[in-house]
Amino acid sequence: MRLLAAALCALSLAGCGLQPMYAGGGNGTVARGLAGIQVAAIDGRAGWLVRNALNDKLGGSTSEAPRYRLDVRLDDRLEAFGLLSDDTVSRERRTLRARYQLVDLNDNAILLDATAGSDAGIDVISSDYATVAAEQTALENLARDIADRIVTSVALQLRKGAAPSR
Repeated sequence: MRLLAAALCALSLAGCGLQPMYAGGGNGTVARGLAGIQVAAIDGRAGWLVRNALNDKLGGSTSEAPRYRLDVRLDDRLEAFGLLSDDTVSRERRTLRARYQLVDLNDNAILLDATAGSDAGIDVISSDYATVAAEQTALENLARDIADRIVTSVALQLRKGAAPSR
């Protein structure tokens, strides 16, 4: 009975249409495509953090010339929104938004034009040092999250065969 149940599960999974993203490991289409991406410089501290996170996730530089360029523009905002009765701020929200384009360097065609965003809440306490440290930690976490979202989106685009998105 268990063998029959296992066989039915295997058949149902085979017909679902799911395919592994990184089929072929490091030699697969997606992995080679991600390794062939050059990340353009991004302005500001947030840009430096996002660019480093992207380079880490894309597999670093290869000895070959890059095939794609990733252009990213960031919008980093820190807003106070929690006020106490004495008009002091008790809560802040840090928002990081990115607009990014994947450009094919052979013909400068834009293969992907998309946005990604993330935000974090920060408690403001009496210690200025602790508040600044929390703001910086939030920015570092947001940069990694944005990089994850961008790499996932780019990998999906590369898996589709890098056909231009509309």
